[in-house]
Amino acid sequence: MRFDRRGMVLAGLVGAGALTPNLATAAPPKPTSPTDHWFNIRDYGAVGDGARIDTTAINKAIAAAASHGGGTVYFPPGTYASYTLRLKSKVTLLLDVGAVLLAADTPPGGPGYDSPDEGAATNKFQDYGHSHWANSLIYGEGLHDIAIVGQGLIWGKGLSRGHRFDTDPPDVSGPGVGDKAIALKNCRNVLLRDFKVLQGGWFALLATGVDNMTIDNLVVDTNRDGLDIDCCRNVRVTNCTINSPWDDGICPKSSFALGYARPTENLTISDCFLTGDFEMGSVIDGTWKRMPPTFSGYGRIKLGTESNGGFKNITITNCVFDNCYGLALETMDGALTEDIAISNIAMRGLRFPPLFLRLGSRMRGPAGAEIGKLRRVTIQNIVSHGAKPWPSIIAGVAGHPVEDIKISDVYFHQQGGGSAELARRDPPEADKAYPDPDMFGDLPANGFFIRHARNIEMSNVEIAVEAPDARPAFWMRDVTDIDLFRLRLPRGANGGANFALDQVTGFRSFGGRWLEDRRFDGTVTQTF
Repeated sequence: MRFDRRGMVLAGLVGAGALTPNLATAAPPKPTSPTDHWFNIRDYGAVGDGARIDTTAINKAIAAAASHGGGTVYFPPGTYASYTLRLKSKVTLLLDVGAVLLAADTPPGGPGYDSPDEGAATNKFQDYGHSHWANSLIYGEGLHDIAIVGQGLIWGKGLSRGHRFDTDPPDVSGPGVGDKAIALKNCRNVLLRDFKVLQGGWFALLATGVDNMTIDNLVVDTNRDGLDIDCCRNVRVTNCTINSPWDDGICPKSSFALGYARPTENLTISDCFLTGDFEMGSVIDGTWKRMPPTFSGYGRIKLGTESNGGFKNITITNCVFDNCYGLALETMDGALTEDIAISNIAMRGLRFPPLFLRLGSRMRGPAGAEIGKLRRVTIQNIVSHGAKPWPSIIAGVAGHPVEDIKISDVYFHQQGGGSAELARRDPPEADKAYPDPDMFGDLPANGFFIRHARNIEMSNVEIAVEAPDARPAFWMRDVTDIDLFRLRLPRGANGGANFALDQVTGFRSFGGRWLEDRRFDGTVTQTF
């Protein structure tokens, strides 16, 4: 299998010294005197040969630092095989250049990683992995003032990916199995900076109910999700590089895993690179080896799908997407998603459309919740090239429109090639399905598919297609108050049609290149 072969190659690289320390540049060990609050794990019995299990020694160093009121636990160059490390408040883990924290393989006789904490009351509202934290390589709960820093590597070689693929063994979440590189629950004042994560398991980071968190300059080269930021407040994610071919790159969520609905809010994501198109390990080692052309990777930034608490006050800016999925805003479980500002994004080779804004009614949560809202979103200065034939999507539920969306200064280049037969397709509502852009099947537009929406404004928008496309640029149904200014659209092959309107009230298009200005104040159903 490809996955296993890559793992064997990576193991060989480590064994050959590709990830071993550069002793010439490594910082010298610091003393362990409590007066300077520096605790070298080797002084507590860590060996660092990659074979002996160093869990006990490292946890002793963490406990010693905490007992002295806090301090820095220092990992000098070496490869430290370990099971669950239990963080404590006011403790920093410093991974020096050449230090590798290695997630050990689960032993056949146990005990291995800490047992999953019980989350049965909330498991039914999200995937198993979102409701358990202790079964991780690094774990912290109810902590404050903690940090993981340094230029070392966290290699989750022995971690499970969770039940994701047909080839996964049946015990991927059993006793003694770890499935996350870093898991934090109900913590505050957290810093994660400068280190690398290779093969992070189900989540390279699962942060749930974490407030005041800074994530900066990480390289995450992993086999499922990169950074999952769930029910968190006051978070900054900056300058990160994330390669996640088999799942999402940066994935804010707002699940019911805490036992109550809590929004993710006051979140900034900026200056990050997202991709799903490189062999795992090749981003960290700098070779940047592409996956086979037939591979369809993930990557992307996605808000959802777990969305019981919603998303508020979010900015996403100055990011690059390369051969992955596009941006997704999803609220499916009765929550508010509002006040989102997205700007300055460059995308290339997308497997899905550049934009996916979806309000649904899956309602996976406690009974009695009402359908949520997706509103007040601005999107500007976006360029996308080579996206597959799906158009960008803005889709709500009948009686519950997506509202108050402003899109400006965007250029969307699509592969095109849609047929006249496809232009006549009437997609299903699919309002309870898992939210991904293919949930509706192929779509009858090459630019924007808009259904159940209100107060939409677009200006300086260009849609270009690589191959002739018989579908209209815009397909709309049950849309109220839409203003379109200075559009540049393909010359439609479908009798010259650029717009297919069905039950659209309050439509205006003006100032478009080779488009006649049109305005309908009433409700219309027509194609032109």
